[in-house]
Amino acid sequence: MEEKNRVTVRILGTEYTIAGDASREQIVSVADFVDGKMHDLMAAAPNRGKGDIAVLAAVNTADDYFNLLRDTEDMRAQNAQLRKDVEHFSQLWEDAKRNFIQYKEENQATSSERMTLQRELVEKNTTIADLRGRIATLQEQLQSAQAKNQSLVQRLQDQEDRKTTSMGELKAMEEKCREMENNYFDLQMENIRLKGEVERYKKIVE
Repeated sequence: MEEKNRVTVRILGTEYTIAGDASREQIVSVADFVDGKMHDLMAAAPNRGKGDIAVLAAVNTADDYFNLLRDTEDMRAQNAQLRKDVEHFSQLWEDAKRNFIQYKEENQATSSERMTLQRELVEKNTTIADLRGRIATLQEQLQSAQAKNQSLVQRLQDQEDRKTTSMGELKAMEEKCREMENNYFDLQMENIRLKGEVERYKKIVE
């Protein structure tokens, strides 16, 4: 059985021996965090006893913990919606490709119109390929966001300064997700425009 670390720390003027699997540095950091929070509460309520201060510190810490959990769940929900958007746009792209193939097989045009249409179709295919590349980039960003989200959950249990750092990272990720949602909306609008172009060329050929 692995031996636990035993560390003597001082919290609000009283020494405590803490045993745990965490490293000595982490145990000391957690104790310093609790000591600092209790000193802040003691300064704000000097007439309260140590027991009351300890309860207030525990309640404040638990409140911070649940707030961070709620923000994390919100981020997970946004990530799930983002994955659905990626799948939806990919399906739109596949539909556009199938429609183009069907259009190409079913329609004939004069040589000059056909050459003009082919050049324009090459440009559309290039645009579609670019959109597909942007989708791949957004998928990578989504995976990166998920990895950061998982890291934040783990750091919630291990680091004493998580509140300030994690909240900053979560806000940055929320802004990133909003930016990605805007990008997806732009891509969807571009896809609709391309489908309209294809329908127009189809009518020209007919």
